[in-house]
Amino acid sequence: MRIGILGGTFDPIHIAHMRLAEVAKEKLRLDKIIFVPAYMPPHKNRKDIAAPDLRYEMVKLAIEGKDGFEASDIEINKKNTSYSVETLRALKEKFGPETELFFITGSDSLSELPNWKNIGEIFKLAHFVVANRPKFPLKNVPQGAEVLKIPDMDISSSDLRNRIKEGKRVEDMIPQKVISYINEKSLYS
Repeated sequence: MRIGILGGTFDPIHIAHMRLAEVAKEKLRLDKIIFVPAYMPPHKNRKDIAAPDLRYEMVKLAIEGKDGFEASDIEINKKNTSYSVETLRALKEKFGPETELFFITGSDSLSELPNWKNIGEIFKLAHFVVANRPKFPLKNVPQGAEVLKIPDMDISSSDLRNRIKEGKRVEDMIPQKVISYINEKSLYS
């Protein structure tokens, strides 16, 4: 089995996340993609992150009915800082050694890689896949990493949070069920 692991804060999840997962699933011939919302991302210093259970629920709503997409609460349940290497170890143990894991990250993460916990082990546990992101050129891609070219979608969760706060439209950037949930929970306003 070939499984893509797409971790993130997903605050909120948006159509660029969904498009990345669709392209990765197709181009890497993955059996499924597992979305893994972080409990507390180690490389982000934001105090205003939406509660982990709310972000997990938004991911579940976004992928509902999408074939081959799953949400995992493995990092949410840790209730502590989430490190990719620990998540990959747990998933490798869960799915077994015959399963190929593909760890998918964006080019915006490349500058932080030297600070990641046990980056070398991540490369041993999974195929390391880097997808392009607007404004973050594919520079210094580590040896052994696979580059995944996706259509540029200049959408970021931080911009979407600001748009929601300012009362601007986000309907074409966030799945409708997620927008309804954001409104119901009064998130980002």
